[in-house]
Amino acid sequence: MQQCRNPRRRRYVPSQAGIEESAPQSRDALDQLHFIRHTMESATSFTAVPGWGTVALGLTAIAAALVARSLDSRVIWVLLWLGEAVLAGLISLVAMVKKTGSLAKLATSIPARKCALSLVPPLAAGGVLTLIMMDHHLYGILPGMWLMLYGVAVITGGAFSVRVVPVMGICFAVFGTIALALPASWANGIMAAGFGGLHVLFGMIIARKHGG
Repeated sequence: MQQCRNPRRRRYVPSQAGIEESAPQSRDALDQLHFIRHTMESATSFTAVPGWGTVALGLTAIAAALVARSLDSRVIWVLLWLGEAVLAGLISLVAMVKKTGSLAKLATSIPARKCALSLVPPLAAGGVLTLIMMDHHLYGILPGMWLMLYGVAVITGGAFSVRVVPVMGICFAVFGTIALALPASWANGIMAAGFGGLHVLFGMIIARKHGG
């Protein structure tokens, strides 16, 4: 009687050809995942708009308007508001970094980059026009022009953000247009109501609905 031999279990060893064949498939899958992630991120809105940071912008603008009332020099008046604009930019950046979690996240966010790039052209136009208006001593036009172009910047940048942001931009643009027809003696009140009041109002709305 022949003894039955226990069959040995054979281990499957993938061939070199099999490994080489699966590697391109893995790379293709990773490329597809990267493309999907990139597409989804591009389609999302920029939600790091700071609510309380925007309120802070309004409060500093109101403070600047109070200081501006005591200034006699128009050049110093313009420099004061340009300094306020720089301060507002710094406050916005710090508030957005705090809301996002880190500067790296904010810098690598596709919606954030689109929003920032859309803000630049109207603001740059405002800077150039400010120099021209100063050269022609048209200081009374500056408040309305600043408000209107800032509103345009917020509208274009807000196209990549939450809905309330472009609405805020429209309000700034409309208010700036109206301000162009107001007396030059109302300049500080216009700046306080526009850059101060509108920022505070919409900042509270953003903070309530979107945090920050």
